[in-house]
Amino acid sequence: MPLRTADLERVQALPLFAGVSDETFRAVTAGAFLQRFPAGTTLLMEGDMVDFLYVLLDGTVQLEGSWRDRETVLAVLRPVSTFILAAVVLDAEALMSAQTLERSDILMLSGEALRREMNTDARLAIAVAEELSGCYLGVVRSLKNQKLRGGVERLASYLMAQRARQGGGDTVILPYEKRVVASLLGMTPENLSRTWTMLADYGAHVNGREVTLARPAVIERLAKPDPLMDNLADDARGQTVTALRRTGSRTRGD
Repeated sequence: MPLRTADLERVQALPLFAGVSDETFRAVTAGAFLQRFPAGTTLLMEGDMVDFLYVLLDGTVQLEGSWRDRETVLAVLRPVSTFILAAVVLDAEALMSAQTLERSDILMLSGEALRREMNTDARLAIAVAEELSGCYLGVVRSLKNQKLRGGVERLASYLMAQRARQGGGDTVILPYEKRVVASLLGMTPENLSRTWTMLADYGAHVNGREVTLARPAVIERLAKPDPLMDNLADDARGQTVTALRRTGSRTRGD
């Protein structure tokens, strides 16, 4: 698909590129191309060498990991998001697979061009360092959440984050199917089902993807929000926050 000026403007507005010169941005995007992928398309597999930085302009992309016969969802991305940044910077293998969940428009930027411009434009190099630092903080938050909280507490925290994102009402709509929610919370679907039953004692009642919070203050006390574990500012602003929680933009590195 031909690149539209509006698409390039959306990419240039990302924190990764917002501070760089027009000359640098033109150099990074010179060989870029835009593709529309149908739902269920595998964009890359973990272990693949990464030639491009991916920019999700429209649609939804799921990042996954696997080991033997096990699979897990690491993050679900919505526009405008970039992903696989760390592998691009290091010219290394991807540690995650990426698959479209719905029809998606994805801009692909040359990894070689990005690395070359990082060596000549200090502002781009600093922006990349900031993005990857944010990713690192997000991974630490996620690890703390999964290692320090029990399943019921993790689900309560997730519901409180979704409640903040959806306006603070007493009804929360799960943004993904329960299988995906389970993976994001480090659970199996069976464990999540048992956790829903336990959380009902605290006033959370699930019907499909709709969750009614009869006593949200009780759920919040159970979750015990912590600014060193939960990205409270982003939750309140309604940002996309997934298993790999960020403190700023929506770049995902692996």
